[in-house]
Amino acid sequence: MIDDHIREYLLPEQFNAAVRAGAAIMKIYKSSTDYDVTLKSDHTPITIADRMAHDTIKRSLGRTRIPILSEEGRAMLYEERCNWELFWLVDPLDGTVEFIKGNNEFTVNIALMENNVCVSSVVYVPYHHKMYIAERGRGAYVMHDVVPTEDAEYTYTEIRMSQRSLPLEDSAHTNFRVAVSRSHQTPETHAHIDTLREEHPNLEIIEQGSSYKFCLLAEGVVDYYIRTTTTSEWDTAAGELILEESGGSTRAYPSGAQLNYNKEELDNPWFIARRNLL
Repeated sequence: MIDDHIREYLLPEQFNAAVRAGAAIMKIYKSSTDYDVTLKSDHTPITIADRMAHDTIKRSLGRTRIPILSEEGRAMLYEERCNWELFWLVDPLDGTVEFIKGNNEFTVNIALMENNVCVSSVVYVPYHHKMYIAERGRGAYVMHDVVPTEDAEYTYTEIRMSQRSLPLEDSAHTNFRVAVSRSHQTPETHAHIDTLREEHPNLEIIEQGSSYKFCLLAEGVVDYYIRTTTTSEWDTAAGELILEESGGSTRAYPSGAQLNYNKEELDNPWFIARRNLL
C-alpha cells in the first residue's frame, strides 16, 4: 500500500508529466501543417504529437523508477509485466483522431496502478487548460487555468490549493445527457440509446472525443456514456478513477462486471459509465 509520503511525491510527478506532454502536443497542434500521420498495426493513426508526448512523459516519469506501460511505448510481453506491483499506465495523446480533425477534444491520460488497480490518476485537457485529478479514497477534482508548459513544476501544495471538488455544483441540467464517442459509434450504440430514450424522453446526445467524456461525467455535465467499440486499458484507467471518486461507476456491458487491468490482452470490453444521479 502506497503511504501518504509517497503519494505526495508521486502526484506532482504525474501531474507535471501530463502538463509537459500537453505542451509538446499543443506545440505541434498550433504550429504544424503536417502531423506526420501513419497507421499502427491495429490500423489506428499515430502522429508526431503522440510520439513527442510519449517521449516527454517517459523522461518526466523516468526518475520515479516505476515502469511505464504506454500506448506509444514498445510492445511488452505479458510475462514481462504480469508481476508488476506498481506501474504507470499511459495514453500520451488520447483522441488522436480528434487531434487530426482539429476539434480540440484530446487528452493526456496517466494512471498509477498498484496491483493492477488505479490508485491515482490525472487526465489533462491541454486545449482547455483543465486538469482532472483523483486519488483512491480521496475524491476527484478539477483544476482550471493549467497552461501547457514544457517545464511545469507544480508542487503538491499548489495542486491541492487550486483544485475544485467534483461533481461541480454549477453543472445542473434538466435533460438526460448521454455521451457517445464522436468517431466510434455502432448500431449497438444507437440501439442502446433508443432503449434509454424510452425511460428518458428528454434524452440529449453529446458527442465527445477522448477520455474527456469520463471527466464530463465526473463534473456532472453529462449523465451516461455508452461505448460499444474497442478501447484499450490506457483509454479508461485514469478516467474511470476520476469518475468513481466523484461518485459514478463504470461497468462492462452487458455483463455488468468491473473492468480489469494489466490483462494478457489489453483490450477492454464494451462498457457503460454513469454518474451518481442520487
